[in-house]
Amino acid sequence: MSTTAAQWGKEIATETIGGIPFRMYIERPRRVEGLLDFAGRWGNRPHIIQGGRVVTFEELHHGAVAKAAQLAALDIRRGDRIFILGWNSPEWVVNFWACLLVGAVPVLANAWWSEVEVGNALAALQPAMTLADERCAARVPAGSSRLGPWGIDWTWSQGSDTPANAEGARDEEETALIIFTSGTSGQPKAVVLSHRALLARLQMTLHVTRKLPHQIDETAHDVTLITGPLFHVGGMQTLMRAVVVGDTLAVLEGKYDPAEVLACIERNKVKRWNAVPTMVTRLLDHPDVPRRNLSSLKSISIGGAPVHAELMQRIRTQLPSVSPRIPTGYGLTENGGQATAAAGSEDIEELGSAGKPLPCVEIRFLDHPGLPDGEILLRSPTQMSGFYGLDESPIDEEGWLHTGDLGRLDDKGNLWITGRSKDMIIRGGENIAPVAIERALVAIPGVVEAVVFGVPHPDLGEEVMAIVVVERDFTPQQLQGTLRSNLASFAVPSRWRIQKDPLTTNHTGKVDKPALAAQARAEVAQERAKAGERQTDEE
Repeated sequence: MSTTAAQWGKEIATETIGGIPFRMYIERPRRVEGLLDFAGRWGNRPHIIQGGRVVTFEELHHGAVAKAAQLAALDIRRGDRIFILGWNSPEWVVNFWACLLVGAVPVLANAWWSEVEVGNALAALQPAMTLADERCAARVPAGSSRLGPWGIDWTWSQGSDTPANAEGARDEEETALIIFTSGTSGQPKAVVLSHRALLARLQMTLHVTRKLPHQIDETAHDVTLITGPLFHVGGMQTLMRAVVVGDTLAVLEGKYDPAEVLACIERNKVKRWNAVPTMVTRLLDHPDVPRRNLSSLKSISIGGAPVHAELMQRIRTQLPSVSPRIPTGYGLTENGGQATAAAGSEDIEELGSAGKPLPCVEIRFLDHPGLPDGEILLRSPTQMSGFYGLDESPIDEEGWLHTGDLGRLDDKGNLWITGRSKDMIIRGGENIAPVAIERALVAIPGVVEAVVFGVPHPDLGEEVMAIVVVERDFTPQQLQGTLRSNLASFAVPSRWRIQKDPLTTNHTGKVDKPALAAQARAEVAQERAKAGERQTDEE
């Protein structure tokens, strides 16, 4: 099960898996649990910091081995599914690795779920056991799942690193992990990711960042700040990467708070921060930014939502130590979380792009009548095996994942996300991409955030509405006048909500656009109903 540096090559060839050709590394690791071998390389170096708690790599390894043995004694067998339901913590991390060591499949449940949502997921996945922290255990419906121990025995005794239940032939196509889509409407789908999928993405990112195991300087390491949940695919990849390269992970103690983030960066000398755009914007808005020593921060990796050039410029102005490279990327949970990467070019014309495809990723576009750009299709060894328990799949018979996102490649090979094929506003027969209007709005000095969507209109079908967060007073007419120089007249919003309070966010830290749109549409419907009643009374 050892994962050696020799297993991480750079040469790529086409391999056929299940009748589908994928670009694959010839020399590659085959099992995720093998990554834990790297913990011995880093010894007593801090691995997890949460407030005043510090867990070393040695403690991680010993704790995971002890917990795996405990799970085996509780009759957990290879291939069993185990729900992990909890907030970011050292225990969460160790429980994840212990599940893999015992040969089980960790199912990363969403700690934001209600009791009903937890119950629905447990009923669908039927896990052999649920590991839940104290806060989340109360939301596990009685009798729905066997609750196992959340805590870790941090004392280590000599023994085998691999419990007997995990022994046997191992295939990289076996399921390594089940993780849920982070959609804000409808029932989240359980995405099944193989060992091949998780490791292919990790190897690609280590390749392009020159951090393959044989390239690492063992005397130096980074402190990486995690402000998103570990139960999402981005957090999971950060966790896997940290074990290989020896990074220290700083984890917040509660929900996202810009003041706590600023203090954490300064106290722990954070070098890397993985965030969604809204988190970065709200940190930059905090009045303490100029007063904190943030010079350790060199890299902010941004993903999860479109990144506008205005935000990139704000980072470079307010956080000069991060300049000039601000990595961004694009991906979906269904394709393992990342398909493209951008190093943050100084060329202003490239700011806001999602970057170039990672080494094993293929991109093509599917034209849809009436839409300005093609739908992005991805094919990569990182993509999911399917949705657990469902026959439906966005992956076609040739292996192409239909993302639902619209985009284009420029002449330098950079991917630009221009909208959603299912998020288009159709106004009087004209198709309008909300992301283009949002990008134009946040480019206006004094506009902090913006979301754009369609609301029903009796004549046009839909009209364009914008909710805009500003730091100085604007009227709709002023914003409309500015936009008319950059947008087609039919794309300029006709309905506005201008506010100084931040936009509502969901559990991932992204702006909760579906909720904002649903509320606005309901208000428009109510307004029109009242107008109809008044007209009837007048008649």
